[in-house]
Amino acid sequence: MPSPTFTLVQTYDAPDGNVWHADLYRLSHPDEIVELGLEEAFSTAICLIEWPDRLGRLTPEHPVRITLSYAGDGREASVSFQGRQALATALRDFAP
Repeated sequence: MPSPTFTLVQTYDAPDGNVWHADLYRLSHPDEIVELGLEEAFSTAICLIEWPDRLGRLTPEHPVRITLSYAGDGREASVSFQGRQALATALRDFAP
């Protein structure tokens, strides 16, 4: 899945709904997010957001944050669940 740096948003059909992948790097104000339709997508789709700090007041109440960092020759992902304890527990129990 390439980064939508120039298109700002890419949408994909998934078996159980839609996935929105947004790169907010070029946005200068949270109101531009409304113009993209992203605010509505938060309630109807899985949304993958690059540069989520650009959301400002439009940040969803309970986001799941995935942070990628370099670790040796590879990458490491850390996941945080803000206000989604049931999801955190389910994923922790699912992990090998």
